[in-house]
Amino acid sequence: MRVNEINSNELNKFPYSLSIWEDQNDLVDSIVNILEGILRIRISESAAKPIGLATGRTMEPIYLSLVERLKSWEDLELNALRKSWHSFNLDEYVGLSRNDANSFNNQMLHFLGKPLSLDPKVIRVPNGMAEDPWVEACEYSNAINKLGGCSIQLLGLGINGHIGFNEPPCYADSICRVVKLSKSTREQNAFLFRGNNRDVPQEAITLGISEILKAEKIYLIVTGSSKHKALNELLYLPSSKYLPASWLRLHKQVNILADRKAIEGN
Repeated sequence: MRVNEINSNELNKFPYSLSIWEDQNDLVDSIVNILEGILRIRISESAAKPIGLATGRTMEPIYLSLVERLKSWEDLELNALRKSWHSFNLDEYVGLSRNDANSFNNQMLHFLGKPLSLDPKVIRVPNGMAEDPWVEACEYSNAINKLGGCSIQLLGLGINGHIGFNEPPCYADSICRVVKLSKSTREQNAFLFRGNNRDVPQEAITLGISEILKAEKIYLIVTGSSKHKALNELLYLPSSKYLPASWLRLHKQVNILADRKAIEGN
């Protein structure tokens, strides 16, 4: 059940919509409805821009539900979806191979690629095993820019306010690059590494804020009380290098979907 929907005029003219959901399952249904609609339109477009995807625990139920929804399509539509699919992920760990169980590439194949029978080549993820990760970051950015950026960008919110792996301090003009992951981020992602944050890679390749802001529309998904502080600062404080997500204020089409726990902090 949606508790409330707030427009930008009620939030200091921050240019986005905020939907608050009582139940996380209803929030998932809402974003899946949006994604399904976008994907249905894409299959009829001759030169559709790619879609920007994210990984992490927030995204897993979304992808599971999206796959279930898409599998209900008629065969003709589903085949058209497979032919038109083109996505770019936000980030990848440096030092993990594409087949590593904990790599984001492997997660995308697990949650979307294999269930939908998508060609792995159209699910783009940075190469964490590139000989020179900085060159890989540059080439990855160029590939997106040549296509005019993403039509939509799906985002989660880190406890410390990071989006992608843009850790604080971070500036609005940051580009795709190699970053050192903070302690809090490694602890947050330790669930993929048997709960041991020491096994989480220390570096990652991530799209910068500048590439994220080039998306036509942005959907930020925020769930759980642990995200309350970062979300509250995003909603009510000015943009700052110390809260990377705050640079989303520069974008005119940011849509935030949050559950009550993230809003209230309990």
